[in-house]
Amino acid sequence: MTTVGSGKYSYEVVENWARLPEGDTFAMVSAIATDSQDRVFAFQRKDPPILIFDRDGNLLDSWGNGAFSFAHGIYIDDKDTVYLTDRDNSVCLVYTIDGKPIQMLGRHGVHSDTGCENPGDLCPRSAGPFNYPTELIPSPSGDLYVADGYRNARIHRFSWDGQLKQSWGEPGKSEPGHFHLPHSLLIHNDTIFLCDRENHRMQLFNLDGEFIAIWDDIQRPMDISVDRAGNLVVSEGPVNDASARVSVLDTSGNVLARFDCRGPGHGSWVDSRGDIYVGLSDGTGIDKFVRQG
Repeated sequence: MTTVGSGKYSYEVVENWARLPEGDTFAMVSAIATDSQDRVFAFQRKDPPILIFDRDGNLLDSWGNGAFSFAHGIYIDDKDTVYLTDRDNSVCLVYTIDGKPIQMLGRHGVHSDTGCENPGDLCPRSAGPFNYPTELIPSPSGDLYVADGYRNARIHRFSWDGQLKQSWGEPGKSEPGHFHLPHSLLIHNDTIFLCDRENHRMQLFNLDGEFIAIWDDIQRPMDISVDRAGNLVVSEGPVNDASARVSVLDTSGNVLARFDCRGPGHGSWVDSRGDIYVGLSDGTGIDKFVRQG
């Protein structure tokens, strides 16, 4: 098999790792997360939207039929609570690990007024929640943070019971706090790491939305997760002649490993053993990168 990366961050590539029953096929796997048992949850754009696999790629279960219009982001916390975004319905949802709904932010099909019609365009103005949100994650305090990106340019902060506390971000291409498709976010060490996708950069904020830093050695950052050692895994989209790739970074933005992957790497996750999963858009499901170092 092919090996990518280097040193401690070397990986054996397993293409088309996840297996479905005979005759079944994948749609685009938009996002991936693992639970406390390292079961792999794939969020795909057809029914059933949630597919659950063991570490060997065998399908264990599925749920969510009829509940989602357009699968986008998934995050699973250390209590095995599942956080999901239905992009085109402009709602963010919280579920139990076995598929029971707990909470919803937003209202189905109600979009805030940003003046944007085409998902991914730089919107004329930012607005409140939501207009095609991308990802929902919890913080250690219980507050919920949402990247609201495809037709907005904001991060929103909610209390645990769904009350809006704060929003920040404006459409733009240059200054700190300017966003063009905030696509994924992660909270680690009380810092928000934001994939500012179409600006080809990461932006870092504290939990009150105060700017910390910009990392610009990034191409179209799609998704971000953190391993047990506290290092960050970022999947990056293709740009011109440059392939999609995966970068392993420390919390100062230094590159520990970087390697090409099959693109666009829209969704990715690193599990407790350091193995990386990348969701594919072409109907072949998931590639796995098995940590060797």
